[in-house]
Amino acid sequence: MRGGGRAGERNLQIGSSPFELIGQILLACRGGVEMLAEETFFNMSEVNQQLIAERLNISRATVSRCFTNHPGINPTTRARVFQVATELGYTHLEKRTGKGRAGGGRAKRKNETFGVLICSDEEEYQRTDYQNPSEQILSGVTEMAHLRGTRMDIHLVDPKAGDPADPAYLKVQQMRRRWRGILLVYPFPDAVLEPLASALPTVSLVEQFDHAGLDCVDVDHYKGISAAIEHLVGQGHKRIGYLTRLYQVDASWSFRRYAAFLEKMARLRLPVDHGDVVNVFPGKMLGVEETAAYAAERTRAGVTAWVCAADHQAYDLIRGLKARGLSVPGDVSVTGFDGIETPGDCPDLATVQIPFREIGTTGTKRLFEKIGKRFSSAQHVLIDCTYRTGETVAPPRG
Repeated sequence: MRGGGRAGERNLQIGSSPFELIGQILLACRGGVEMLAEETFFNMSEVNQQLIAERLNISRATVSRCFTNHPGINPTTRARVFQVATELGYTHLEKRTGKGRAGGGRAKRKNETFGVLICSDEEEYQRTDYQNPSEQILSGVTEMAHLRGTRMDIHLVDPKAGDPADPAYLKVQQMRRRWRGILLVYPFPDAVLEPLASALPTVSLVEQFDHAGLDCVDVDHYKGISAAIEHLVGQGHKRIGYLTRLYQVDASWSFRRYAAFLEKMARLRLPVDHGDVVNVFPGKMLGVEETAAYAAERTRAGVTAWVCAADHQAYDLIRGLKARGLSVPGDVSVTGFDGIETPGDCPDLATVQIPFREIGTTGTKRLFEKIGKRFSSAQHVLIDCTYRTGETVAPPRG
């Protein structure tokens, strides 16, 4: 605020953009923020390309080529390098020279950088018991970045940071000055979406809640859920439950799939018992172990199949049911949604295959369009998906 502060105090400028105002607040609290930054982020002197190479069992030269958009690098390898760099907190600092600045569009693009923000806590992001879908998304993103000759910065953002003034967004505030745009991976808290989208051209690689003006690229949730239910009904199932899990940020995709579930069941004239709906209001709200116990109880009460909102939920459910004496698909059928790799201790899941890489390439292409024409009308693009029958669906007993 303007006005009569004491000598040496910083004045906040009304009319600044949300992120500029945040920057002024952070500068005013610089000492405390620096202490938080020291505790929050990795020591950059201890994180280098050699450490990334060792983590992935590849050469340091390969890692270096990934950061310089070398044409001989496989997009999947490049995505894995960027993913590990994000986990370790490594930021590649490009050497700046005066060469090529007068060379036109291609030369300018080489200095062009966009940000990729992934809303996930470190523990969840680094899980190794399931394939991380963001790895496939980043493969598509890096492929498009390479074709355009641009660079990208990838940052994890803690889902618990529900306010743009949170220290978790300090690095975003620092880095965005060199970004031309932002890609969002996974659902973000509502409070931070407007400041992000108003600061720079922004595209989300999942539909966000109540933000019709934000460009989004996502999968066709209805088509996927519809295919799963048709498969189950074709096997003779009539009492079908819906199961998801609770997340730190409400998962918009889970609600989209639940809406698709209700619509398809209504169109098939099949009743839905709210007691057979887990972790969606007004159904039960439970933790992972409680979810498995409750699903086992409902299975013994007559549910013959479960439609899970995501593959990792389905695999957790299969393990939980097995621990409680129920087999899949012998006692109950289970379907998922994602198409990630099957863990070694689980059967091949009946699931919807999401084209994650295509979502990454399409979203990045749209971001480039927004950078060139920022105030064009927002687009919501739904990418087609396919259904995989797997080994977890069979006719109901009896």
